Amino acid sequence: MEIELPLLIFISMMMFSIGIIGVLIKRNALILFLSIEMMLNSANLLFVVFSYHWGNQIGLVWVFFVLVVAAAEAAVGFAIIINLFRSKNVVDVDQYNVLRG
Repeated sequence: MEIELPLLIFISMMMFSIGIIGVLIKRNALILFLSIEMMLNSANLLFVVFSYHWGNQIGLVWVFFVLVVAAAEAAVGFAIIINLFRSKNVVDVDQYNVLRG
């Protein structure tokens, strides 16, 4: 049984929309980073779907690069969150104004 292409595109669009809503509405730093990861994974889903649909392997290579960037982003992001939490004991992004000039 093969899943239809429009259904997979719709699922990816919904994942991206949930990620956008999480970035725009939530003020928790952990939710913010998880929402960004969800948006990157929805793009990965589209890469895999179109790679399979067109019979081309280049989309899978892009997925690998996006996963590497997402892993690096998560490591740096969580390190920043841990350091900020140690200094202020809060994970609300509105409380952090140390980077303002």
